[in-house]
Amino acid sequence: MNYRISGHIVDIVNQKIFKGVIKIKDGKIISVHEAEEVDNQFITPGLIDAHIHIESSMLTPAQFARMAVVHGTVATVSDPHEIANVLGVDGIKFMIESGKKTPFKFFFGAPSCVPATGFESSGAILNVKETEELLKMDEVKYLSEMMNFPGVLFGDEEVHAKLALAKKYQKPIDGHAPGVVGEDAKKYIEAGITTDHECFGMEEAVEKIKYGMKVLIREGSAAKNFDELIDLLKDYPDEIMFCSDDKHPDDLEKGHINQLVKRAIAKGYNPLRVLRSCILNPVKHYNLEVGMLQEGDDADFIIVNNLSDFTIKETYIRGFKVSSNNQSLLGAVIDSSPNNFIAEKIFEKDIQLKAETKTIRVIEALEGQLITNALELPAKIIDGFVCSDTEQDVLKLVVMNRYKVSKPSVAFIKNFGFKNGAIASTVAHDSHNIIAVGVNDEDIVDAINLLVESKGGISCVNKDTKLHLPLPVGGIMSNEDAYKVANDYELIDQGVKALGAKLKAPFMTLSFMALLVIPELKLSDKGLFDGKQFAFTSVFV
Repeated sequence: MNYRISGHIVDIVNQKIFKGVIKIKDGKIISVHEAEEVDNQFITPGLIDAHIHIESSMLTPAQFARMAVVHGTVATVSDPHEIANVLGVDGIKFMIESGKKTPFKFFFGAPSCVPATGFESSGAILNVKETEELLKMDEVKYLSEMMNFPGVLFGDEEVHAKLALAKKYQKPIDGHAPGVVGEDAKKYIEAGITTDHECFGMEEAVEKIKYGMKVLIREGSAAKNFDELIDLLKDYPDEIMFCSDDKHPDDLEKGHINQLVKRAIAKGYNPLRVLRSCILNPVKHYNLEVGMLQEGDDADFIIVNNLSDFTIKETYIRGFKVSSNNQSLLGAVIDSSPNNFIAEKIFEKDIQLKAETKTIRVIEALEGQLITNALELPAKIIDGFVCSDTEQDVLKLVVMNRYKVSKPSVAFIKNFGFKNGAIASTVAHDSHNIIAVGVNDEDIVDAINLLVESKGGISCVNKDTKLHLPLPVGGIMSNEDAYKVANDYELIDQGVKALGAKLKAPFMTLSFMALLVIPELKLSDKGLFDGKQFAFTSVFV
């Protein structure tokens, strides 16, 4: 297949924009030359998400690709940590094989922390031997986020063995060290860890850059750090990348990295600098086989109307047009549905919590953040049991082991805002046990039992309705059409908002309330966890 395309060519390698013609043969760029008469459009390399968990889109890789290409994304640096916690190496291989069913360029990592901690129950464990098996694979480009930063700092033998393997196979190591600064940050980085997507503010980000780390500016469905960090572009354009980390299907339907590019340009940043940061930097850092509009490269590029509106007109991967005018040209792909789900239905008595004191520790969820605050508040006690308190917006939170039959753990959380009903999900980072929050025990139990019946998904329950989106692939993904999943998710999200939800992305926020490696207070299937002390604590004060 031979053809030519003309327009204003955005050369991010040589940092220039010029009128020119690109000739393409058999998926490769065979020449790029200047010309006076060209089409009124801009041609840039395709966009790259430098860190994402595809599973959080609730789509398999093949379905994710169908939606992402519409927004000019041609590649992702994908951490299959979520499916690994459910299915181990087999889950990672499922992701790789699904990705191969599409021309989209998925670059997977070897998860470094499965499970993320020993304080929760996961469906699988990746030891040093299995990590080496993955790092040997050509499809695996890096060791993904090292969440066990205490293990790095205090010399955990297995942690350092995995770091040594990544160095042995000359593959970069991703970081995950929220709030780790000073000498601890320096020690963490000196261990060979090269990126972090968990910086909450400029001071932390600049310090880590100065110690030699790349900082990823994250804007996902729940965690949003773009506004706090985008000014890194002023002084450190070669040290940053853009990522979404976690993106729900309805948000992915609206946009992807293109939204961040447009916002950065609107703030006055040079488009060449913006595009270099979010395309060339990940290509160089992770050694990705993605074309940069240079002779001999794969023909991976996008056509946009101009560099201010940045409206994606067409997307090409290896010379094939994969989207046009907001329509995906990738065909539907059917994936299998591997899973790991043992839990059985529960009853209201299983989540009752007998009052021990009149004061309880409460998780305070924060809009747009993965971190939480730890509060101490008066308990609402009825008949000797602690209950949700809608007047104070303190609701019961439940986490239940999905991998074996066991008693759920119970705590309380503030800022969900529900006035009635409950929601539940098996998308619960990192081990993907069942997590639920609600106003009363009956609705919480109903929401959980809907997921037990389907062996995974998300649900929303109140006295009038029961909404449910099954996720049969590992209990965290659907193999249905991407746009159908997005529509079904949006309908359930609207149902959650009708409960009184105050959070913009309540399901995404809920999914992180079991993520123990992000402080300050979280809940695992084994109990309430203090992320600062890195130890369990009591609900009662």
